[in-house]
Amino acid sequence: MKLNKKIVKLALVLFIVPVFAIGQVNFDKPPDDDLGNLEDEFQEYFFEALKQKGIENYDRAVDALQKCLNLDSKKPIIYFELGKNYNKLKNYGAAEDALKKAISMQPDNEWFLDELYDVYFQQDDINNAIRTIKQLVKYHPDYKEDLAALYVREERYKQALELLDELDTELGISESRDAMRNDIYSITGNADDRIENLEQRIANNPNNEDNHLKLIYRYSQTGDRKNAYKAARNLLKIKPDSKYVHLALYKFYLKDNKVKDAINSVKIALSSPQINADAKAKVLKDFVAFVARNPEYESDLIDITSLIDNNKDAQTHSDLGQYYLKAGNKAKALSNFKEALKQDPNDFKLIKDVLLLQLDIRDYKAVIADSERALELYPAQPILYLVNGVANNSSEQYKKAIDNLEMGLDYLIDNPNMEADFYSQLSLAYKALNNISKSEAFAKKAQDLKAQQ
Repeated sequence: MKLNKKIVKLALVLFIVPVFAIGQVNFDKPPDDDLGNLEDEFQEYFFEALKQKGIENYDRAVDALQKCLNLDSKKPIIYFELGKNYNKLKNYGAAEDALKKAISMQPDNEWFLDELYDVYFQQDDINNAIRTIKQLVKYHPDYKEDLAALYVREERYKQALELLDELDTELGISESRDAMRNDIYSITGNADDRIENLEQRIANNPNNEDNHLKLIYRYSQTGDRKNAYKAARNLLKIKPDSKYVHLALYKFYLKDNKVKDAINSVKIALSSPQINADAKAKVLKDFVAFVARNPEYESDLIDITSLIDNNKDAQTHSDLGQYYLKAGNKAKALSNFKEALKQDPNDFKLIKDVLLLQLDIRDYKAVIADSERALELYPAQPILYLVNGVANNSSEQYKKAIDNLEMGLDYLIDNPNMEADFYSQLSLAYKALNNISKSEAFAKKAQDLKAQQ
């Protein structure tokens, strides 16, 4: 992509003025022969060209500019405008010739060079684009960033990094240049250079928290846990009130079994308004997993979750639900799954988790109501018909059970285990209705499927 076209639009304004100045008739002086008419005719064609270009009639603009040339071939602005129109028409050879002519008449004109750069860029002629943009660098340092991008395309990474360093020194750090620098490091796989650059930035400006955090992340990404931990401790030393550093520290503390320090870092991270919800959810998920392996810290988990009681997202509630389910606390698991479902009512996995738990605790009324609502969203999901059938059988609503179970079988594909469950429930329903022949037939189908497993 061409990066520096921000100010080219000003060219039109800047060049119209000279055309006026050159083309204006001096009404205080009598015209010599028909020169006054020629000036009027030139202006008429020139402004016709600008009008046609403005409405994207580039061919007509070129025709008008050629008429301008017939009247006066010494104005570089005509060749510049021709170059722009040819460029729009993708007639790159003619565009290049016209712009080179304009440049030969005004070698230091930035706008002419910029348009020629665009012509080369459109053709993917990177060598000529680089040669042209090197001439533009003296006008605006921003062009150095374009040049660096071209170097990256040519795989001249060292030269690109040198230019980025120059720009950082001259203008300070920018997100766009950092993104380009990181792309280079990723392409070359040179993690050492990336880390060295961050360390140098920290040496130059120790109070910049963002560079410390990036260094921690980069060390962690390369598997250098020791230096990542060291970088995190260094940031905490320089900025003891940092909240973001605890997003890294709690992991190191848990790994080193410094549980008290880990809990403190988790609490700081979860209670900080600076840290976004996604990051907090990741912290809590990690701590939930830790407590699942170390249940003696469940009281700390309860304390920690209370810090974000009003800010838990669906994923956090879901993670807590899974934790309590594994821990055997079905009531708390169900409560968290329901809270997650309130925030994300169309999440099929949450719907299924809630229904299965409700079945498990024998809340059949809730299963019937919730599965019927779920079927409005997911009418082709057989598990919903099955849980509905189980709940209706358990509530002695056998005909409703049969209707839903038989409907669910129509959607069942290649799932023998679930198919056997459907037949077992149909056998129960028909037996309760005293239809023994059908009951036995479905019982045999269930038995045959289970025998095949």
